[in-house]
Amino acid sequence: MLYSQIDSNKRKSFILIFVFVMIILLLGWLFGKLTNYGYNGLIIAVIISIGMSLVGYYSGDKIALTTAGAKKIEKNDNPYVYRMIENLCITAGLPTPQVYLINDGAINAFAAGRDPKHASIAITTGAIEKLENEELEGVIAHELSHIKNFDIRLMTLVVILVGTAILLSNWFSRGLFFGGGRSRSQKDGGVNGILMIIGLILIILAPLIAQLIKLAISRKREFLADASGTLLTRYPTGLANALEKIKLENQPLQRASNATAHLYISNPFGSKRNSLMKLFNTHPPIEERIVALRKMM
Repeated sequence: MLYSQIDSNKRKSFILIFVFVMIILLLGWLFGKLTNYGYNGLIIAVIISIGMSLVGYYSGDKIALTTAGAKKIEKNDNPYVYRMIENLCITAGLPTPQVYLINDGAINAFAAGRDPKHASIAITTGAIEKLENEELEGVIAHELSHIKNFDIRLMTLVVILVGTAILLSNWFSRGLFFGGGRSRSQKDGGVNGILMIIGLILIILAPLIAQLIKLAISRKREFLADASGTLLTRYPTGLANALEKIKLENQPLQRASNATAHLYISNPFGSKRNSLMKLFNTHPPIEERIVALRKMM
């Protein structure tokens, strides 16, 4: 059951990325068809997106930790937490990440870093104080699974694709509305007219679709980390109970940020009741995650 859950979520993530790439290629093709810029706009958009994402890739963990107000600790500062992380890392075959604490009463945690050798894990003081041993172990195992599964690297790729889609959409609109269109003969006027309509639709929808796909991938990776974390502890009840406490508490973090919301084990803004807002959540509903974990028992 655990392995099938992991395989299912990996497969769905790759399908979503494939759709993502197809949208960007379609935008690039339409851009070349309808403007004098050809494919230069696509190349520029990709270069800028990659450049921005590389900054996030190599410095994103520091930015996330600073934004959260996390403070680095050593083993002597909190032997209980540090040893728990060390033991789980031995089980997972991972190097011990740098450990940070966030002085916040909410129950939450996140992992950051581009690979297992450059990883960090941050845990709120609320999680340490309010969770039982097995529950905290489940939360930490979930975060270590993000590191082991290279989720940060995957989400970096997604950020590149989102940035490319948005930049292409902006250039597309400028090319069409500010003189970038090329002369068209009567012969291909009908075809270009159809392409123009398609282009206008994509200009409007591409950024929204890109963001929704990014959120969908983020939600799939949460299910995957739940399943992978359970493989480490062999005790799905621990994480399920921790999520139950998070659901009942529904306490937002004091220093929550939209830029880093997808990193946390649960939505740092608390659960949103509005059905429309749930579409833009970075995390799947806690209820669904708990049900999936209970089925693993």
